[in-house]
Amino acid sequence: MVAVGIDLGTTNSVVALARDGRIEVVPDDEGRKLHPSVVAFKPNGERAIGMPARLRRVIDPRNTIFSAKRLIGQAFESKAIQSLIAQLPYEVRAAKDGEPAVLARGKTVPVAEISTMILAHLRARAEAYAGEPVTEAVITVPANFTDGQREATRRAGEAAGLRVLRVLNEPTAAALAYGIGKQVHQRVVVFDMGGGTFDVTLLAVRDDFFEVLATGGDPFLGGDDMDKLIADRMARRFLEQHRIDLNTDPRATAILRIAGEQIKGKLSSEDEVTGSLSEIAHGEGGVPLALDFRVTRAELEQMIEPLVDRAIVKCEDVLAAAGVMAQHVDEVILVGGATRVPLVRRRVAEHFQREPRTDINPMEVVAEGAALQAMILTAPAEQSKPAPILIDVTPHALGLATAGGYTDVLIDRNQAIPAERTRVFATARDQQTEVVIRICQGGERTFAQNVALGELRLDGIAAAPRGQVRIEVTFLVDADGILQVSAKDVATGHANRVSLRVLGGERA
Repeated sequence: MVAVGIDLGTTNSVVALARDGRIEVVPDDEGRKLHPSVVAFKPNGERAIGMPARLRRVIDPRNTIFSAKRLIGQAFESKAIQSLIAQLPYEVRAAKDGEPAVLARGKTVPVAEISTMILAHLRARAEAYAGEPVTEAVITVPANFTDGQREATRRAGEAAGLRVLRVLNEPTAAALAYGIGKQVHQRVVVFDMGGGTFDVTLLAVRDDFFEVLATGGDPFLGGDDMDKLIADRMARRFLEQHRIDLNTDPRATAILRIAGEQIKGKLSSEDEVTGSLSEIAHGEGGVPLALDFRVTRAELEQMIEPLVDRAIVKCEDVLAAAGVMAQHVDEVILVGGATRVPLVRRRVAEHFQREPRTDINPMEVVAEGAALQAMILTAPAEQSKPAPILIDVTPHALGLATAGGYTDVLIDRNQAIPAERTRVFATARDQQTEVVIRICQGGERTFAQNVALGELRLDGIAAAPRGQVRIEVTFLVDADGILQVSAKDVATGHANRVSLRVLGGERA
């Protein structure tokens, strides 16, 4: 049996396996190593996944699902998700658990099942390539994924028939692929801008010791947003010329988004791109109308500059959190397809005062690092070498709700793990015999602005006037990313605890 590393991406996914000490990235039948993260539901009840599904985005946009990674593990009612849904050609509704689900061919499909279908497709590709069963995997996620997103990704992998060895942060996987076995002593920044998410992570790499110093990012920033800006510009031009709004037509919208992606890619090597989209709409009397376009690199850079500015601000935040100056970074590794855009590379070089590494494939490095981790975790004891040491940080602050709906943060964002904090609280009402401790991820002032993780109930406490009962609460995040919350009535010693996974590791 073979274990694999999977980079489950927003736009494309990559699967890699380690054999005979070498990492191999698995291609499709045409030799392509990027597998589109797209699922199409056909009229005959069959499904297409990968490149065949991507080709159906124009043919059948309402039943072809893409960018599911941006939806997985999220709350349907959140403002960010509602804004995203408004841009999608397919229908998204709330599932019973409050997470998003897509409507395809009259059936409601939870977003996690879309990821399961993609992962099962990648598993089948890896098995065909390896010639033997694939049952175990390390799956990567953005560093700023919440607990709900990580757990949803893990469940999707398990539903695809994989034992998920670890849910690994994408920047950490990239750093592993870059540094393992190379005996380097460096501060390394991983700048990861993919199709739908952005992460920036600062690590200290010392031989095979990888310590995350700080991480940050934006779950709604990536190449997809660049594609949309190009598509919106083309739609505005068409509206001015023909008084027809292409954004009201799912087929035309799909064509524009795919065209935007292709234009962006070509402008990475060319100064301008010209072309025509034939029969994108019909005018009076059914006359077919084409959309002629000319986009220069300068125009693209003007459009996307605000997006790149947002990414650079995140870089500044991460460096500030670690107390490191940009000029003290030794290497910058680019990850994700959007880092091939010249403006992105130029701004990264200017900010860190050094040219980023261009000898590392930004599309494959995350899967390669995940495959390395899978190989280490599955090696027989007699063959295993000393495993690299990974020291991570909490990507989000961790806290609890207090009276009035406010948040009390016990563990700050970018706190090195393992980490432990204890605080004593007093009861807020007279004669309380039970305390419910609501736990959240995020450092916003009010609890409702953060992501709820769960709750811990402590009953049987001594009834007394408010403020006279002391409850000792301890947050402990262990090295595997398990958050253990314990609460104790100081007077009676009565205690309870709950465990939640907030970063990789196994759910307790």
